[in-house]
Amino acid sequence: MNLVLNVIWLVFGGLWLALGYFAIGIVLCILIITIPFGIAAFRMGVFALWPFGRTVVDKPEAGSTSLVMNVIWFVIAGLWMALGHIATAFVQAITIIGIPLALANIKMIPVTCFPFGKDIVSTDRPPAGAHVYYQQN
Repeated sequence: MNLVLNVIWLVFGGLWLALGYFAIGIVLCILIITIPFGIAAFRMGVFALWPFGRTVVDKPEAGSTSLVMNVIWFVIAGLWMALGHIATAFVQAITIIGIPLALANIKMIPVTCFPFGKDIVSTDRPPAGAHVYYQQN
């Protein structure tokens, strides 16, 4: 079922969201100081490309640095990508088939806004005792 949902997701918005993340990642990798933000954008782009069957959990070793990085990320890219998710969800919600995709889009917004301190793992193997932020079923 995850394969079917991922293919439908890819066709009806996932590809465009992923391309947006990849474009932001390329721009952020131009300067050495913003490379960690570019890597986060690439990671989120891969997640936006194929989200079903994966979940977002806390990284246990994340500290106060991830909080600072999340604030900077929100200003640089998080807010803008969240608006992209909202626009895509609005278009997807027009059809009955797109409603589950629109809900998935809305569920991705918190992770889009604050990606640092989180890890993307398979839903089959979440770490023991990890707090799950996002799970697409």
